[in-house]
Amino acid sequence: MTAYRYIAADAGGGQRNGIIEADSPRAARSRLREQNLLPIEIATEKRPTGQRELWRHAIPVGELALFSRQFATLLHAGLTIDGALSALLDDTEQSTLRAALQEVRQDVLAGHNLAAALEHQSRAFPRYYAAIIRAGEEAGALAAVMERLAAYLERGNALRHKVTLAMVYPAIVTVVASLVVGVLLTYVVPQLVSVFEHSNQALPWLTRVMIGLSDLVRATWWIVLALLAAAGFSARQMLKLAPVRLSWHRFLLGLPVIGRLRNGVATARFANTLAVLVGSGVPAVKALNHAADALDDMVFRAAVAEAAARVREGMGISRALREARVFPPLVLHLIASGEVSGELARVLEQAARQQEMTVEARLATFTALLEPLLILAMGGMVLLIVLATMEPIIEMNRLLK
Repeated sequence: MTAYRYIAADAGGGQRNGIIEADSPRAARSRLREQNLLPIEIATEKRPTGQRELWRHAIPVGELALFSRQFATLLHAGLTIDGALSALLDDTEQSTLRAALQEVRQDVLAGHNLAAALEHQSRAFPRYYAAIIRAGEEAGALAAVMERLAAYLERGNALRHKVTLAMVYPAIVTVVASLVVGVLLTYVVPQLVSVFEHSNQALPWLTRVMIGLSDLVRATWWIVLALLAAAGFSARQMLKLAPVRLSWHRFLLGLPVIGRLRNGVATARFANTLAVLVGSGVPAVKALNHAADALDDMVFRAAVAEAAARVREGMGISRALREARVFPPLVLHLIASGEVSGELARVLEQAARQQEMTVEARLATFTALLEPLLILAMGGMVLLIVLATMEPIIEMNRLLK
């Protein structure tokens, strides 16, 4: 909807002015007449540009969940939307959220509804967030919808947190192993080489290989770092291209373990988002489009967008998603039963929780297997270096005896 500033006459002959939202100037005049106001002048409200166009970062999910929970609590306590926004502004310290809320409150004071004000901050708030708020406002159940939204964000943030924590330990072990091997190759091995150079003893093949590798690392470490930095930067720029990112995500989904984890996370997020949207009263096609926007995986995003187009043509949601060939069969069966029973939102929540439990179980198995493998790999590399350095020393002691 567009905001229009109006000047109108009331039944008593007085003049009123303000801002009203409508799809067109004609619709705005009709809405004014419904309020017993005679339109005198209608003009599009020009929103100032500048600071609000400079948002570069989205609000962190954890902060957004906390904001939603607090907003719902304030609305239940009887505060108006403006009052709730003012209270949250006084309590918010996170810079991105605080700056966005200031703009949202200004729009609300100017006559916009909350959903429109959130849509104006599209870089700070996700698109599906404003759609859910609009459905809650139209249904007159904004506080209840905000509670549902907060619960959804909290579940998604918890799952993301678990995935991140599961990857922390393997990452730390890998970094430590790389540092240990690097120190051994660049410092310990060269110190021993100086001892071996003064002896006429033929060095074992493993020691010769390790010395050559040490020389290579010391001579080219800066080149390797530069190449890694250039490769990382190039990959980041390439992944900004939609076709490249789509191919990369398709490749990741095809991997044995990582693919299953990504599939489970994407399915859980989709089911959670769609459950909140459908449960809030958003039409099915719009709900699917917004659920697609909420997905990070390009393969799933494209599949849901295609499913939305099929649903627009009259196909059922479960059948449209089945043709996408990316969702687990169990989730599709649950969605089909939800369509038949008329309890799609509840069934979607069950499907989301089932996928979250599956992801957690797979993460536990993955980390339980990966941790000892990484330790064995690290120990094996260190053992090779120790053997390469100790073997000639042992042979020298044999010769002396």
